[in-house]
Amino acid sequence: MAESADTIETALDIRCSESNELVLDDFRMLTGPGLLWSNVGANLDILCPNKNLDEVIKVWHQQARRVLDAIGWQGESIIDRRFDGGANLAISSPMDQLYSAMFACQTAWHFTAAQLLGTAPNNFDIMTDDLNKVMQREANPALVALINAANNHKNYSIDVLCDDDELSLGHGTGSQTWAVFNLPLPEDVDWASLHDVPVALITGTNGKTTSTRLCSAIGTAAGLTAGITSTEFVRVGDHILDYGDYSGPGGARMLLRDKRLEVAFLEVARGGILRRGLPLRRARAALVTNVAADHLGQFGVNTVEELAVAKFAVHRTLASDGILVLNADDSYVVDEARHTKANLCWFSLDARHPLIDEAKTCGLTCAWQEQDNLVYFDGKQAHTIVKVQDIPMTMGGAADYNIRNALGALCLAKAMGINNEAIATGLCSFNNDAKDNPGRCNEFTLNGARVFVDFAHNPHSISAVTNAMASIPANRRFLMISHAGDRSDQDILDATKCALSLNPDILMAAELPQYLRGRELGETTALTHQQAKQQGMLAHQLLPSVGPAAGAQEVLKQLQEGDLALLLVLAERQQVFAMLDPELAD
Repeated sequence: MAESADTIETALDIRCSESNELVLDDFRMLTGPGLLWSNVGANLDILCPNKNLDEVIKVWHQQARRVLDAIGWQGESIIDRRFDGGANLAISSPMDQLYSAMFACQTAWHFTAAQLLGTAPNNFDIMTDDLNKVMQREANPALVALINAANNHKNYSIDVLCDDDELSLGHGTGSQTWAVFNLPLPEDVDWASLHDVPVALITGTNGKTTSTRLCSAIGTAAGLTAGITSTEFVRVGDHILDYGDYSGPGGARMLLRDKRLEVAFLEVARGGILRRGLPLRRARAALVTNVAADHLGQFGVNTVEELAVAKFAVHRTLASDGILVLNADDSYVVDEARHTKANLCWFSLDARHPLIDEAKTCGLTCAWQEQDNLVYFDGKQAHTIVKVQDIPMTMGGAADYNIRNALGALCLAKAMGINNEAIATGLCSFNNDAKDNPGRCNEFTLNGARVFVDFAHNPHSISAVTNAMASIPANRRFLMISHAGDRSDQDILDATKCALSLNPDILMAAELPQYLRGRELGETTALTHQQAKQQGMLAHQLLPSVGPAAGAQEVLKQLQEGDLALLLVLAERQQVFAMLDPELAD
């Protein structure tokens, strides 16, 4: 396999060494539903700022079809998606041929680039023969047979999760897992023991982690063994399976294969959707919290509107009766919802929102805030679930963004079949502290001052946090902010401007040495202080720090009774927690 693959990759040297008008930017395997479609296969990102994109895509389709037909994939599909200055190009493939699909995609691009650049290509027959050798070695008929049996079972269908090493049928308590090269025959599987558990996917620009943790608390209140994946860990019940960023499909598979699991809430980040796709196809529900500018300029997603399309890929994972829960107060979410046929459940802070009124008129589920109550409409009747004042993370109703997170979690829980009493208990028992929701507006008291630690890192999330803080009286206000180096100058200036709505007396700009990402040390601090001066702050009010822990330590030394500090901590969070509460040192 390696020899044939090397032959194909060597032939790809044609990919633009002769021209800066046509560039192969990235290629990757697609293992589940994603931005483009619901198929598995392979994807290329190409850049062609000075080329006729129509002609490039036309030739790509011709050459991709030629390659697929030559290797016997006449039934596989080809797709393209245009963006400013380039396109995503993809082919579908059988589930047991994903590596071969990458080589097939690259081979098609080789002949596309040769035709467009007027360069002699390699021999077509030799390259497709090499492809066939790769395919023969990768083929796994037993895997295909088991997937087909699961999808077409005479009594019911169950979800299939597959990766390089393992295949599993069903979820959690109803799952079974085998090594991909040691699979049983369909007739030897104990199908009666297999089933799916309720699974929800949670995506959006901000609020994903909080919503995931909150839903887990609701599931636990319902007496279920709840599991979550997140950017920080994978957890089943109280047991951490592993620490790390598990907001992609790998974390989902790890969780859904744990036989203790009874209900699952999966945090789904943009990167996982765009790089590999989503892990399952039979989710009970999905939530889009909001869409705002963040991490633009990757994988052909350059605008907030395009980011909304990517986030909405979660609707492709839903079972036929699945529910897509959406934030009616977010204009990007509302606009993109017009392009999905999923069953929708809207939520809003406005009891008279037109989409809420429309849902009630049509007998569809929805939820809203009415005065101090969260209300859920089940399609026939409205039910008051809980008082906002009783939900700790709303900060007595001051944190609008967390009221929306509570509404989204409420709607998801109802879609998962959880009763109103358990939902209320979960919402009220979930504390906005470093134990239940670390890094999300956690409050501490030090020397009579109030200290808040939050992970907010883009204009949308920073505005939400500072707006919640605005009503809190304080003698002096301290603000610490830091920025990752992969943000543009304008992104850093915009985020800083949003943070300055707190009207701080002291601004600490902390460097992130581990996240410079191409910048020089001190660049982000200079931009932060530049924006602060433009907003009227004086030089003596501006402080620099080599990192968040050192910056927080300096701020905490200065706090007196009646002060308020907001520490936006993107790294070294545990060190900062330890300064505020020794019990959190571990």
